[in-house]
Amino acid sequence: FEEPEAPGSRSFFTEIIASISDIKFAKDGRYILSRDYMTLKLWDINMDSGPIATFQVHEYLRPKLCDLYENDSIFDKFECCLSGDGLRVATGSYSNLFRVFGCAPGSTEATTLEASKNPMRRQVQTPSRPSRPLSSITRVVRRGTETPGVDANGNSFDFTTKLLHLAWHPTENSIACAAANSLYMYYA
Repeated sequence: FEEPEAPGSRSFFTEIIASISDIKFAKDGRYILSRDYMTLKLWDINMDSGPIATFQVHEYLRPKLCDLYENDSIFDKFECCLSGDGLRVATGSYSNLFRVFGCAPGSTEATTLEASKNPMRRQVQTPSRPSRPLSSITRVVRRGTETPGVDANGNSFDFTTKLLHLAWHPTENSIACAAANSLYMYYA
């Protein structure tokens, strides 16, 4: 399984940011979720030509790849997970945030939550445009801002705090997240 590289998009960082840090099978065994530094990708095991859905997690960091390389953040290994019903995927990010994306046909769900004792729900604004179905899943693309250290909502990021580990309960709509020395449970 490999996504073809866009012509002229190769840089010094291409292999680093494309290295997969985590993979998970969906409960039904038909789909695989992979996480690289910039994205989450959902693959159908019957289609090896490319992912059926790509979720942008750190696209806003692309202009800062040099700085991230110099402070070793570009080597952070974020995990990913799928909900038991296969309708959502999640992964960690910086500032103890995690992202949840809907992957059901027609879904434009993209939510950012903070793992803390007093979480502030940070909803990512989704442009209203029609989605194009690929197989039974839709491609979801999110764009960040051009401002360094700032997410799509204008929130500043702390690259020293990161949420690397998370797991979705296999039958309930609960996510466990590990941030620093704390374990957080979220139930929707």
